[in-house]
Amino acid sequence: MSWIELHEEGERLASAAEEAVRASRLTDAESLYRNAAEKERAAFAQLDRDKVRTRGITAVSVVALAYKGKDFRSAQEFAYTVFREEHLPEFAVGDIRNLLQTIWTEESITAAGVKFSKQDVLVTVRGGVVMTGGAPLDLILRKVEEVRAIFYRTVELLMKFPLRVRGGPSYDIQQLFKPWLFQAPAGSYQFAVRLESSEQLELGFESRHIPAVEEVTSKFVEILHSAATDPDVALSSAVPDAEYRSTFLKLTRNLAPTGKTYSELEIRSPLRPEVGSVVFSADDRRVINETIKKHVPAVEPTGGNDIALTGILRAVHLDQDWIELTVRDPAEKHVKIERAGEVIDDVVGPMINRPVQVDATRTATGKLLFKDIQPVE
Repeated sequence: MSWIELHEEGERLASAAEEAVRASRLTDAESLYRNAAEKERAAFAQLDRDKVRTRGITAVSVVALAYKGKDFRSAQEFAYTVFREEHLPEFAVGDIRNLLQTIWTEESITAAGVKFSKQDVLVTVRGGVVMTGGAPLDLILRKVEEVRAIFYRTVELLMKFPLRVRGGPSYDIQQLFKPWLFQAPAGSYQFAVRLESSEQLELGFESRHIPAVEEVTSKFVEILHSAATDPDVALSSAVPDAEYRSTFLKLTRNLAPTGKTYSELEIRSPLRPEVGSVVFSADDRRVINETIKKHVPAVEPTGGNDIALTGILRAVHLDQDWIELTVRDPAEKHVKIERAGEVIDDVVGPMINRPVQVDATRTATGKLLFKDIQPVE
């Protein structure tokens, strides 16, 4: 067969593999990906050496398809061979090295014998100051904290726990499900999250449904997709409980960009192929904000004026019903905002010592009464 015939057959098999993934036939998909890799490898051998760019593209395709087919040995053997014997273009060398790093991570997971979910949740932050493989540390730490919070809220929702208002998830829940962070193939700035599941503590939850890690990941993606596409109707279907729904809205609002530091945040997982990629933009954040405001409970008239304060969140004492903000007006001063007791700990937790906007009402006596809080970039 000629190069073009082999390449077209490889593309056909890869397309069939993607269809199998969307249908959740993961074993079939892996087999199809391995067959596609073999066709692409045969196509690579047919290429003239002066076709440098095409050889580079095809070489990356071989390694990527073998990786998707879980044929890690073949992927590595081919990569080492082309590194040793071929003069590949720089882009191909970089792409193959990134794939090898991901393969080594997968092999380490297998060797460790830890029970993880079979599929990652891939989180991509792009645009603004974010570059390929690099992003401000504070930004990524915030996103990791926010993703972690949504995962644990999803577990508690599925296990039918009452809404947790104060503190973090219980010790038992944290031991039962542990989010792990893994390096992802480069592409803007990406990281992969995968849940570890432990069976050691299941005896403490006899009366509750303990979801599988795949069920948690699938529900996590469903909630984020509903919040991004239809935070009013679709999210109500995904999360019927009003208190949980309000919490998820605020957590996903914080996950979404304002457009100043980064422009998009994308969530992908093969466990919910029907939803594709979940993308949050600044427009999505505005829509979520409007939905939150629509469902804020009415409060008694205060005769005051609504204001927005921007500053550094310095202190939080939710049990005593207040938070403290450091603002410049124009000199630095500390401002106490009262009636903040309804704020959820893991919504406000990642904002401490970071810039925030607080919506409040200033009463006729000068008191500030809390309405909403969100991070700013």
